[in-house]
Amino acid sequence: MNRESSVAFVEVGTKAPSFTGLNQRGKEVSLADFAGKKNLVVYFYPKAMTPGCTVQACGMRDTYADFQALDTAVLAVSPDSVDRLVKFEDKQELNFDLLSDEDHQVTEQYGAWGLKKFMGREFMGVLRSTFVIDKSGHIVMVMDRVKTKTHHQEVLDWVKSNLS
Repeated sequence: MNRESSVAFVEVGTKAPSFTGLNQRGKEVSLADFAGKKNLVVYFYPKAMTPGCTVQACGMRDTYADFQALDTAVLAVSPDSVDRLVKFEDKQELNFDLLSDEDHQVTEQYGAWGLKKFMGREFMGVLRSTFVIDKSGHIVMVMDRVKTKTHHQEVLDWVKSNLS
């Protein structure tokens, strides 16, 4: 899948865009919930219960205790409904928050919504990407070329090296 090179992700060093949304259990989750308390990994993925997104989520699930030990929470954001997210959580036994962003407002704020090309077709959608936000609320890492199978380990290694 190709991406347009003009995608403008939020930049390292900038204040993370504020957001509030509903998680898979219908509870409000905001960036402010983590301020001064935890580092936060926010990753954007296209669609729950699809093969690549499932591999990515299960990797994060399996390393979540390692993130917690580094005072870091994980939040996954997709345009899925709360109903679909609760099914995804239950089926894969996920142990972190999934944020419903049906109008892709949060995704757009982070620059993770853009033109995608697949099998000769162009369309707007979620650009699989990850942002690490420190306790002060600043973007400290942006990953815009995510490999679903190794994503969890790459992000964990970065957090270990830079935030511990």
